[in-house]
Formats: sequence, C-alpha cells, structure tokens
Amino acid sequence: MDENNEETQQPLLTTNTTSYYENCPGCQIDLFKETNPRIPFKLLFYVWIIVLCAALPISSLFPFLYFMLLNIHSLQIRDFHIAKREEDIGYYAGYVGSAYMFGRALTSVLWGVIADRYGRKPVIIFGMITLIIFNTLFGLSTSFWMAISTRFLLGSLCGILGPMRAYASEVCRKEYQALGMSIISTSWGIGLVMGPALGGFLAQPAEKYENVFPKDSLFGRFPYFLPCLLISIFGLGVFVLSFSLPETLHNHKGNDEECHDSYDKPEMNEGKSLVSEESLLKNWPLMSSIIVYCVFQLHDMAYAEVLTVPLLASYPFIALLKGLGLTLLIDCASVLKNVLCVSITTGLFLLQNRAVAQKQRGAANGISMSAMSFFKAVGPASGGSIFSWAQKRQDAFFLPGDQIVFFILNIVEVIGLLMTFKPFLAIPENLIS
Repeated sequence: MDENNEETQQPLLTTNTTSYYENCPGCQIDLFKETNPRIPFKLLFYVWIIVLCAALPISSLFPFLYFMLLNIHSLQIRDFHIAKREEDIGYYAGYVGSAYMFGRALTSVLWGVIADRYGRKPVIIFGMITLIIFNTLFGLSTSFWMAISTRFLLGSLCGILGPMRAYASEVCRKEYQALGMSIISTSWGIGLVMGPALGGFLAQPAEKYENVFPKDSLFGRFPYFLPCLLISIFGLGVFVLSFSLPETLHNHKGNDEECHDSYDKPEMNEGKSLVSEESLLKNWPLMSSIIVYCVFQLHDMAYAEVLTVPLLASYPFIALLKGLGLTLLIDCASVLKNVLCVSITTGLFLLQNRAVAQKQRGAANGISMSAMSFFKAVGPASGGSIFSWAQKRQDAFFLPGDQIVFFILNIVEVIGLLMTFKPFLAIPENLIS
C-alpha cells in the first residue's frame, strides 16, 4: 500500500478520515466527487456517446437483413444465396439477428469480472476495437456463415454495456446516480432507434443514389457496407475519445475498511455490512432486481414481436383513418409506454449497482446483461408462438384471436409488477439509509 497519502478529508457520509492515494485513479475520481458537488456533465457525455455507439450496430441490420438473405442472383454479392424459398428467409434471418445476443449472453459475466480486475477503461477500449473490426466485416460479408460469425464475435467480444453501467454509477455522487443510469437507458434507446434508420437509408446506395454511388463501385458490389462503415467510422472517433476516460477502479491494496469511497464501501450498521460482499448469486437485493429486470425485458421483446405483424398488416389501412384525436391517442400511448419502460429500467439499474461493492460491480452488471440477453432471445420466439396460436382460435369463446395475446402479455406485466413489492424485491440498505 502506498504510504504517501495525497490528501485527507472528511467523507460526506461518515466522520472517519478519508485517505486518497496519489497514484490511484479511483481515489482521484472519489476526490473529484467529494470536492465537486455539481453534475459531472463531461463524464456523463462520455457515457452517453460510448453507449450510443455500442447500441448502433445491434439494430442497424434489421431493415436490410431480409434483402441480404433473399435469393436474388442479379448481383454477385447482393445476398448469400442461403434461402432457397422466400418462406425460408425468416428462419435464417433469425440466426443472424440472434447471434449478437447469444454471444453477449455467453460472455457478459466474463467481461464484468475482467472490468473488476483490470478496470473499466481497458474493457471499454477493447470493446470499441471489436465494434470497429467486426461491424465493418459484417458489412463486407459474402456468405451466411461470415455474417453470423461476425455478429456472434461482435456480441461476445464487445462487452461495453455492463462496465458502462458500473462506470456511470461510479463517476456520479450518490444524488446523481439515478441521472447516470437514465443516461445509459436513454442513450441505448436512441441508438436502437438511430441504428435501423441508418441501415434503412444507407443500405443498397448504388440503387437508391445512383448519381453518387456507381453500380461498379465498392458500395455497389457490397450494398450493405455503407451503413456499417459509417457506424464504424463513428466508432473510431469514440475509440479515440475513450482514451480520455478517467478510470474509476481503485488499484491500491487494502481491506474494505480502508476504502474511502463513501458511496462504494460497505457501510457498517450494528456490525452488519449494508452492501453484501458474499457470492453475487446469494446477494438477494441484486438477484431480485435482475429477475424483475428480466421479466420486464421479456415482456417488452414479446410485445414488440407480437405487435410487428399486425402493425405491418395495418399499413394499407392507416391511410383510411381519419381524425387527429386517434393519431394523438396512439402516439401518446406509444410515448408513454416507452417513457415508463425507461423509468423501470433506470430504477432497476440503480438497485443493481447499489447492491454490490465496487469490486463486484462489473461482475454484477455482467450477470444482469447475460440474463437480459437470454430473455431478449426468448421473447421474440415466445411472442411469435403466442401470436401464431392466437390466429388459430379466432372463434374461441374466451378471449378469441388477438385478445388472448394481450391477455397473456398483461399477465406477464402484472407478474413483473407484483415482483417489485416486498418480500420479493429487496432494497439495498445503503439505498435507504
């Protein structure tokens, strides 16, 4: 342990002296938080831009994935010639679409453990390198297996989101940690919206913008490369920016009593630690919040999968609708649902990060990411199955047709609601102390 303490101050929430170590980046962040009561706008901007970049490649392929797999022989690299019939495209598209989530589910815990051991910044930088390389290669894919492999490697090697959740909670004072979590949720949501927009506008540029991109150019031969390239260029800029991130992990040795961070250290109450440092799987405040989080994610994914088909089928009839009131009602309901979803996610992120000490926070977020990725993979399949089953019972006496779909979705939502109450959802004691 470094015997030369740079500065000694009174911590915000205790009366013990606080020791800051000169060469410890975590100590420097804690000193910054203690001496600067304002919102750390610069650090939160870093969080916002990195999470946005990590979210863009996830959904950017969906607008053109169908055409990427369609068996059209007019262009050499236009598709992968996998689907022999048009009915088979969805089957193969499902593999490509789920490869990212599958890879992320397998490795999120590992990346969280690495972030706890070596720091948040190295994992973030490596994740940006992975994003640049494999997102670019996906745009240059010339076979089905190359596409699915690059998506799987992107998901498994880009372990950014879990450490970024930990990072956002560690650069903020206690009163601003909810803001940090909301930055994560909001930036992620914006990325998932902007990704499909980029993919839809920029895919097949030689056909859409013939005056700019000739058919014999690189973008004519690789019609899905342009959106991937632009996202990777953006990722390159974020990669450079990520070197400016201050590390938040403490690198000095010592027991937990010596850790001066008044927000991260296990505060003592009648001899009992308020933040559990036992096995994460035995930490019920953490595990209960993860379970509730996964239930709501399952509902959202199933909701989106079920509603996609009737929404697309309704497009020809939307032009027949009249009345500003109906339009406003639909828009308000959609906005309200998404706002509530972000609120739920932000609150659960806060609970998960408060339930563990800093040295376990990366792993805790990794467990959350792995579980969420698994439920996101289950959601579309279960939602699609329920929808298909509902179409076969249009004349049923009890909840015919689509009514049974929304009934089941509401049941899942009610289960999630009940799980937010005690005794199931345990609130970390340091959150309410």
